[in-house]
Amino acid sequence: MNDRLRVALLGAESTGKTTLAHAMAGALRTTGHDAGVVPELLRDWCAREGREPRPEEQLAIAQAQEQAVDDAATRVVIADTTALMVAIYAAMLFEDGVLYRFAIDRLRTYHLILVSGLDLPWVDDGLHRAGPMVRAQVDGQLRQVLARESLPYRVVYGTGDERHRNALAPVLALLGAAPTGEDEAWRRWQWSCQKCGDPACEHRLFSQLRRRER
Repeated sequence: MNDRLRVALLGAESTGKTTLAHAMAGALRTTGHDAGVVPELLRDWCAREGREPRPEEQLAIAQAQEQAVDDAATRVVIADTTALMVAIYAAMLFEDGVLYRFAIDRLRTYHLILVSGLDLPWVDDGLHRAGPMVRAQVDGQLRQVLARESLPYRVVYGTGDERHRNALAPVLALLGAAPTGEDEAWRRWQWSCQKCGDPACEHRLFSQLRRRER
């Protein structure tokens, strides 16, 4: 497990995580990197069972999610969510809870945490998604937990190829690629926003920075 680069891709529902994860892995493979995606098991579980899991079922799902990351055979492992999102959707964020502590301990083993921003339009896919208001609440809860646990993260904004490039920049840096002008721009933006919990403010600043870079 220790010789693999583990990337956690987190975010609320309908923020393009699955599309982004596969686009990132595909782009990495085209440049010679051995990369793969671990899918979101909670989503598959809900689709299979036709319901949301009960509280006593959540820990097993979270453990299975992380075991799938450990079992991944690729050099770069992109996790399309982690146990932390299971804990958030289960409303089990009390710090002494077994699921919460397991999720946090596991998240500390990842080399990079990416949070998918809220700038994509809401899409209802007929599963367990509750609506855009809940999406914003989940995003806020996620950021609060990451801040409380002092876990550094980067937010990914943009659409299409731009979103993919923005997510790939820190991954390529960890793989030893030379920093690009775009990555330096990301660093300046992240420095300004790393303590800001307002997604609207964050998106505004990022959009302004991207326009200046062009």
